[in-house]
Amino acid sequence: VQLQASGGGLVQPGGSLRLSCEAFGFTLYGWQIGWFRQAPGKEREGVSCVSGDGGDIYYTDSVKGRFTTSRDNSRNTVYLQMSSLDLEDTAVYYCATVPRTVVHPVEALCKNWRAMRYWGKGTLVTVSS
Repeated sequence: VQLQASGGGLVQPGGSLRLSCEAFGFTLYGWQIGWFRQAPGKEREGVSCVSGDGGDIYYTDSVKGRFTTSRDNSRNTVYLQMSSLDLEDTAVYYCATVPRTVVHPVEALCKNWRAMRYWGKGTLVTVSS
């Protein structure tokens, strides 16, 4: 199981970025995916988690209305569209998953990053003027 997050970069406050989490070596459909982030000096936190079929999505309060998670099965990819970015969104962003046979409520998944089994390398998002 291999995941790769990409799409990070430098953006001004108020700007937008779209992160991608691509799966390699397996079909992503049916796997729960979580987006997590870790800012310097802070603990890793769950940003958004999506169910295996995409029908259930959780967002942490600080990103609600600004971030959108979606799945593209044809590209074996999950996206995190981020808009109205602010300084507090600066962090390394990771995508992660649990084994397909393990199903958690998406909110619980996001609130327990230690339960995620497979992690992609992070992608850095820097919000700065």
